[in-house]
Amino acid sequence: MEFCHQHNLVDPSQAGKERNFGIRVTLPARDTLRKVLGDDWERQHWYASEAERDAAFDDMAERHGYYRKTDNPTQILEKITR
Repeated sequence: MEFCHQHNLVDPSQAGKERNFGIRVTLPARDTLRKVLGDDWERQHWYASEAERDAAFDDMAERHGYYRKTDNPTQILEKITR
């Protein structure tokens, strides 16, 4: 598989490696973004180690500086394992 953009989620050197620790991202039932993405939308991110997954989880759960003061992100993060 060709990787040509820096922002791809999978590092080319890690593409073929087994990743058993994941994070499932979903939206709450009343989130209005469901009207755009659909009620069944979810995204999964997979990592090679539990420590790598936990670090990514903490980063994703943090309120990042690019949100406006009035923005309240509503994503639901869940640690998962295959």
